[in-house]
Amino acid sequence: MPEAKPKDLRSRARIAALQSLFAAEVKGAGAEASLGWLAQEDLLQGEIVRFATSLIRGVGRRKPDLDNMIHLYAPAWPVSQLSLIDRNILRIALFEILHTREVSNKTAINEAVELAKAFGSDSSARFINGVLGSVIDKLDEEAMTPSITQQKGG
Repeated sequence: MPEAKPKDLRSRARIAALQSLFAAEVKGAGAEASLGWLAQEDLLQGEIVRFATSLIRGVGRRKPDLDNMIHLYAPAWPVSQLSLIDRNILRIALFEILHTREVSNKTAINEAVELAKAFGSDSSARFINGVLGSVIDKLDEEAMTPSITQQKGG
């Protein structure tokens, strides 16, 4: 059997992280415990488990900040009223966009949209793409602001 490409492994890790975060919210248990069960059940490879664990821990540590970002960019949708799937997809993608350098913003958005298509409702992919696109636009705007200011001043 051919060896899976790293992208495929990361995609599988994102799925495992999403399933674990979802299960944790439904059961009120820890996401890492859910990942442990999932890893045994699905015989997940070590690299998948390691990346999924890093996503779960990162989301867990930054959940209030991630939820604030969701609230900021989707004010018509209270975070607590979002579907568990959409909320956790956004958390994972925002964590990757804001706190890791392992993937490009475009990849994080594409992966989130794919998760939404696979696990969310009919409108999930468009909603998630819109929220994440707004976040990226704002980040790009903020990144360009200093250089515009420097050009005007110099």
